[in-house]
Amino acid sequence: MQRMRGMDTGPGTDLGGLGWFLGVWVTMMAAMMLPSALPMVLVFSRVSGGRAGSANASRLSTWRFVAGYLAIWTGYGLLAYGIYRAAVAGASGWLAWDRFGAYVAGGAVTAAGLYELTPLKEICLRHCRGPIDFVMRGWREGRTGAVRLGLEHGTYCVGCCWGLMLILFALGVMSLFWMALTAAVIFAEKVLPHGFRLSRVAALAFVALGIWIAASPGSVPGLTDPAARPSMLKMQPTGP
Repeated sequence: MQRMRGMDTGPGTDLGGLGWFLGVWVTMMAAMMLPSALPMVLVFSRVSGGRAGSANASRLSTWRFVAGYLAIWTGYGLLAYGIYRAAVAGASGWLAWDRFGAYVAGGAVTAAGLYELTPLKEICLRHCRGPIDFVMRGWREGRTGAVRLGLEHGTYCVGCCWGLMLILFALGVMSLFWMALTAAVIFAEKVLPHGFRLSRVAALAFVALGIWIAASPGSVPGLTDPAARPSMLKMQPTGP
């Protein structure tokens, strides 16, 4: 958080070089997603401990499970990075904030809100809220079994949360405010009681937010004006 201060340039934040982006992205995913994934990790650890009969073996399996989970989110980040680079290369300036940037950002947030209402979202969210059923039914033995199970869970998690991450990209991937808000919504949907109802409330809120951004972006609290901030590349830290 200390190193990221002052790096939020709002919608269209420059993602920097690939190595820089990957380092920040994996750290962000660990901070944002693991709290909501903790029930699944704990269930996996307990089942693994019972089957392995060894604490060390259980810990290794759990780390493999988490590694598989983060690998899927890393893949999502790489895909988003590629789409971002392609859009920047072919935009010819029309994505600038003073042209159509606000409409694109608002449209992305609205689309993410609408996705919250789809059957695919419900299926993936139901999976994420049922760790015991998933681990018991999908258990795989062997050293690669934990990794495969982590990859499978990560895939469901991406299916559940990719729209929320799209909001983060649209409003400023380096914004601590939007990062915390997104993480809170993910945690509420996955862990708190009545998570399905909360996802419906979030859908309405994001649709309204998207319309607000498109109509009057300057009045949205927490939204950094891209034209008023230096680029992310100039803000990259060089020291520890």
